Amino acid sequence: MLCLRSQVDLRRRWVSQIVEEVQKIVQNLTTEISYQDVRFQAVPYSETYNGNIKVLGPCQFLITVPVRGLAGYREARERHWRYYTLQGTRLPCPLRDPEPLQQWLAVEQFVKSLWQWHEEDVNIEGDIVPAKVLQVFRKLVENAIGACGLADKVSTLPNSCSVRVVVETSVCQVELQLAPALEIPNAWPEKARWPRCPKRWPCPERVKCIKSLGFTLLACSSYHWQLGFPRAEQVLLAQLDEDGGCRRRCFQALRQMTEDVWCPGKRPVLTAHHLQTVLFWTCEKYPHPKHWQVFSMAFLRLVRKLHKCVSQHFLKHYFVRKSNLLQYANSGELDAVAQKLDHFLKNPQISPP
Repeated sequence: MLCLRSQVDLRRRWVSQIVEEVQKIVQNLTTEISYQDVRFQAVPYSETYNGNIKVLGPCQFLITVPVRGLAGYREARERHWRYYTLQGTRLPCPLRDPEPLQQWLAVEQFVKSLWQWHEEDVNIEGDIVPAKVLQVFRKLVENAIGACGLADKVSTLPNSCSVRVVVETSVCQVELQLAPALEIPNAWPEKARWPRCPKRWPCPERVKCIKSLGFTLLACSSYHWQLGFPRAEQVLLAQLDEDGGCRRRCFQALRQMTEDVWCPGKRPVLTAHHLQTVLFWTCEKYPHPKHWQVFSMAFLRLVRKLHKCVSQHFLKHYFVRKSNLLQYANSGELDAVAQKLDHFLKNPQISPP
């Protein structure tokens, strides 16, 4: 029998210590950045849950840095072609359409906007362009590292479309992706046609609450903004076991086994977000309390779902079903994980954490 309780507790303490140190560094950097450019807000320090910090793995974090000066968002109703490049030249053919989890963002989609969002450093032909925003933001991060005296602890990673930094903590070296993020409250994107029909999980009342929380647009690619649903996901996670089930313990065990056995490493092909998505789909398919009373049976359902997704290289985003979260994952790495999962499922031995 493989007992995970001690490993889960150790991971929790380990990650908590890293988050504590990362929070202070991120707060210092983003506070300095907000002084230099009014379009970016400081990430506040929190002694409890911090919605701007997402743990993708023990050494891998996503930090969303709020942008400000854009209010009164409206969904774009008319489609029009874009012929520009990041350098400002004209193309003979239009740019490709956004993928299912992406969208364009024009400054005219907001009722109110700071004049800085109309400047050429971030704007091309009326569009707020993620690559331009990241170019400005990367320079601000580099300057803030020096201004805050953090050059011995923080360094930027070159040759990356997104803004990534390496941070030396007392526990280990961690990698942070710093993503400018625009929060859109009280709205739900048309691309997220969720749920397709009434479900037992989550209940209709919770669905209504979740949709009222809105969504986020992340600057992490060249031309298109990426949709994110951090507040919706947190509500689902926070209220997993209201019926007294073992969903959270199953998720903790799945995450621990993935990080330690099936997909270890500093930059694993599977992150906590993939595992969380597997959990949500499994909760929706098995909504009744009886499905989550026996840990071993419930855990194996999660593992089988993960094995199926990894084997097929296909995992639907929970809110935007047309998006495959494994579309650009390394096929060889996915196949290696699938092989390990298959080996485990042939002789599963585990005890609850």
